[in-house]
Amino acid sequence: MIQIFVTGGTFDKEYNFVTGKLFFQDSNLPEMLDRGRCTLDLNVRTLMMVDSLEITDLDRENIANNCRGVETNQILITHGTDTMVETAEYLAQKAIAGKTIVLTGAMIPYAFGSSSDGFFNLGSALAFVQALPPGVYVAMNGRYFNWDAVQKNRSTGYFEAV
Repeated sequence: MIQIFVTGGTFDKEYNFVTGKLFFQDSNLPEMLDRGRCTLDLNVRTLMMVDSLEITDLDRENIANNCRGVETNQILITHGTDTMVETAEYLAQKAIAGKTIVLTGAMIPYAFGSSSDGFFNLGSALAFVQALPPGVYVAMNGRYFNWDAVQKNRSTGYFEAV
């Protein structure tokens, strides 16, 4: 079984056409999995629905505790891209042994339809969490990166190896 933890981020943001602002309502993940005809054995749990710029170390400890507390050794975390690398580093430093933890997200909300990269990133991350050895990884743009060898290039909007 693969455990998926939802933390929010652009992945799950909705757009208010009246105010022009992004906001959280419910996770888009169940719809995305259904639409993608996913047949994997999954457990989805929402831990929080926040913009990653607002995630604190207390939130990160909550994520780490949940990773430690599940029996499965395959964990996917949906996360905002702005601080995804920081959360990956935090989890790696917690030495959560024997588990493959993959963080993924989106630059464009799923609610924006076919212009979102979230659907592609989710599918890639689900494949990576099944194939990679234990450790902490970031999966974006069809690639995976070790937690300590990745950065978000804010000028291009892509994640890249460092």
